Amino acid sequence: MSAAQFPLESTAAAAQAEIADEFALFGDWSERYQYLIDLGRKLPDLPESLKTEEHRLLGCQSKVWIAASGDASRLDFRAISDSAIVSGLIYLALRVYSGRPASEILATAPDYISDIGLAKHLSPTRSNGLAALLDFIKTTAAQAQ
Repeated sequence: MSAAQFPLESTAAAAQAEIADEFALFGDWSERYQYLIDLGRKLPDLPESLKTEEHRLLGCQSKVWIAASGDASRLDFRAISDSAIVSGLIYLALRVYSGRPASEILATAPDYISDIGLAKHLSPTRSNGLAALLDFIKTTAAQAQ
């Protein structure tokens, strides 16, 4: 997934600030969940060749496949889920981290999760899945350095 498929914020911190601003526009969590679902629909489909056990993200109740490419200067992530809300969570994570240098990925805590109140509104299984996704991204960045 290239950064061009997301709004082009210059840094991960700027992406997180924009996400917080966008979610602040919604009055309640039913509207925020719908926005998450809408964001998830923006993810490009993943080729069948990447929907394999090798690319399956463990720790998620839903099926999630993720692939990384690039090197320490720029890492790109592509991912998809069979769950609409999880796809939205993926979209947000990739918006913050995909297309960034490994050093920036490692230096950026996922503050958007608490900034938009997401942590309080996810089921334990979705929280575990989001943690697995973020761990994959951070581990990939650490290995690239």
